[in-house]
Amino acid sequence: MLDPQLDAPARDALAQDARGQIEAKGSLKHENSWGLRKMAYEINHRTEADYRWMRFEAPSDLLDSLDHNLKIADGVLRFRIFKVDPSAPVVVPPAVTAAPGPRERAGAGAREDRGDSAAPESDDE
Repeated sequence: MLDPQLDAPARDALAQDARGQIEAKGSLKHENSWGLRKMAYEINHRTEADYRWMRFEAPSDLLDSLDHNLKIADGVLRFRIFKVDPSAPVVVPPAVTAAPGPRERAGAGAREDRGDSAAPESDDE
């Protein structure tokens, strides 16, 4: 997850550097850029991050150097290196869903699950 406050070329350079390290000693199998997405919680006062995903095969010494370089790289908010079964399917990026804006929420009307009602019902007839 890269810092969105960096300009796009700087974020691309960080990803290119990681890609270069992987390709120098291992083999890159898949790569995706998921773009800017909202994070579940803030990291360094950032609520969004530029998500990059790479699947690769590499020896353990590459994993150690990649881990070290990503820890000290400015612009990397968070990263994870997972060991994955080579026969596991490739991850498809989740769809981006926008939360409804204030106008859409305000026009939604009453909600039965909260006990709200549009108009009180009367038994007087």
